[in-house]
Amino acid sequence: MDKGTKIYAIVLGVLSIALAITFLYQSPELKELNARLESIQEINDFPYQFKVLRINNGTAILNSPISTELPCGKVIGIIFPHIKNKSLLSPEYQKAQKQLAKVQMLAGNTIKSNPGINKIVWELDRSWLIQNGVSLNNL
Repeated sequence: MDKGTKIYAIVLGVLSIALAITFLYQSPELKELNARLESIQEINDFPYQFKVLRINNGTAILNSPISTELPCGKVIGIIFPHIKNKSLLSPEYQKAQKQLAKVQMLAGNTIKSNPGINKIVWELDRSWLIQNGVSLNNL
């Protein structure tokens, strides 16, 4: 290996490590808030895992499988496979939708009750949706 290739390999290696640290690092505050969510059985047992993604000036940004841009019907069947082919008006679907709303509200209220957190913002969990076969082309 010539000198130029060695330098290139070293720079590429250092850059890769820096990027890995940047993307994988979680602040102690973020770890504590996510641990708090995991400690609540109702949230922890739910099929979708709510997480605090980041904190900006007292605003906690949490992931969410739903948004105003994405019909809830596409997501409910993924979270609750037993109702995938049920009507949106069926009692099973309505119950599942209420359960999602209840757990999401519990997650938000749990985080908002922490000192220094003044507001909750929900961010659509695009990677989870893509992993579960939901097309996001029109969003």
